[in-house]
Parts: sequence; C-alpha cells; structure tokens
Amino acid sequence: MNNRREVRDFLVSRRAKITPDQAGLTLYGSNRRVPGLRREEVALLAGVSVDYYARLEKGNLAGASDAVLDAVAGALQLDDVERAHLFDLARTANTGPARAPRRTASRPQVRPGVQQLLDAMTGVAAFLRTGRLDVLAANELGYALYAPVFTRGGGPVNLARYVFLDPRARDFYADWDGIAAAAVGSLRAEAGRDPYHPALSSLIGDLSLHSEEFRVRWAAHDVTAYRSGSQPFRHPVVGELTLDYDALELPADPGQVIVAYTARPGSPAHDALTLLAR
Repeated sequence: MNNRREVRDFLVSRRAKITPDQAGLTLYGSNRRVPGLRREEVALLAGVSVDYYARLEKGNLAGASDAVLDAVAGALQLDDVERAHLFDLARTANTGPARAPRRTASRPQVRPGVQQLLDAMTGVAAFLRTGRLDVLAANELGYALYAPVFTRGGGPVNLARYVFLDPRARDFYADWDGIAAAAVGSLRAEAGRDPYHPALSSLIGDLSLHSEEFRVRWAAHDVTAYRSGSQPFRHPVVGELTLDYDALELPADPGQVIVAYTARPGSPAHDALTLLAR
C-alpha cells in the first residue's frame, strides 16, 4: 500500500465530510465547488499555513509534529479511532517501507494461557482474532455461535472473507451492512498500523478483486473499531438473537483480541445461548 496515497485519500475524504456550518465557519456567497471544507478552511481551523496543509494533504506527513497532527484532527473533527489512524499514517511516513519490520505470512500462535482463558469463559461465546480478522481460536460456545462461519471449510477462518465472499453471511448476520462496515473499518485501521504486512496486502487484494461491495466501502476510507455494542444474529439452530459484545485487547500478544458475546440474564438471547451451550 502506498502511504502517501493513503494519507491523501484519508484527509480528503474526512475534509469532504465536514460542512462549514459544522465547523462553525461563516459563509460568504454560495459558489462552493467542494462538498465539505476547502483546504484553506482546514488550514485556518488547524492554525497552519495553507501551503503547509496542502503539503500534508498531498500525502507528506513525514516530520509533522504531534501538535500539528492534533490540530488537523481537531479541524477535521476526527473521532478517537480516526485520530489514532492519522498518527499511524504519520508513523509509517516517518519510517517508510525500508525500515518497516520484516513480516512473514506465518499464522500467529495462540498462547496456552489464552486458550485456557477462553475455555474458562463459560456462558460466554468468545473467540480470538487478529487485526486482520483471522480467527485463531475459540471456546466451545464460540464455536457453537459461529458454527456457520467455522463450517465454511478450506483453511483458517477470516471474518472479512466470510462477510464479503460467502453469501450465507447475509443470513447469519441480521445487520449485514453494519458488520460489513465494521469489517472494512477494522481492516482500514489495521492497514494504518501495519501497512506492509504481506498477509494483509493479500487479503485486501483478494477482497477487492472478488467483491464490489468491499471495493466501494474500502474506497470510502472509513476507519472504525469493533469495541463494544450489540450484534444481532440469525442462527441456524436457535434462531434470532441479539448479543452484547466486548473486544478485549491482549497487551502480551500485540494485535490479538478476544471478542466475547454475552446475554442479559432472563432475556431470550440468554435462553438461546444456554441452549447452544447444551
């Protein structure tokens, strides 16, 4: 992935989402040819020169200070995930591909202690995934809940491949649009953190080649994090159920995340999870 192009497209896409009214700017005249803010307006809001911001938006974040990045993030009203992505892009711009750590396509290892933790989470459906959405392990209830995904067959499970390349995903995820947006946003964030990983490049290339839905969403440059919320499912055994989820990062295993699904006691979803557990 080309870092300069990623920076340019990300900043341009964020600028297009902010109207002058949202930014608190007074308009004079109505002859505007851009859907959002102009470059000079972002520069004004960020407190930098127009020439300097133009250089940033052309993809050159090398040497930009944290203070400048914070100011640009504020001007573009970035949320915390988008702000982190901007800083990741700047870090990559300062290191470059030549100094990036060499990566292999080998499958990440699951520490025995992590598997023991998953197995000890009774009454909770949980699995372990990477930033590229590869599922590395699960507990028994996690395998039961995600049975339609794990029975796809043919190698390790990748959630993005399932969402975009397996037509059964639209039946399993009751809110397919939401999970599709979360998958693309998560991969976009991972691309900012680790843009030169061969497995990530291969995954994005494959999805772009085979899924028009993915290509359109990827081009929007939206960045999200699947951290907590509720997820509706249509399970082939227990029917419709909506579960709360929380994503738990593992500091000892950078890039690995446990996603745990729970149901409130006494709810229909809790009864469905109990049935699956049996």
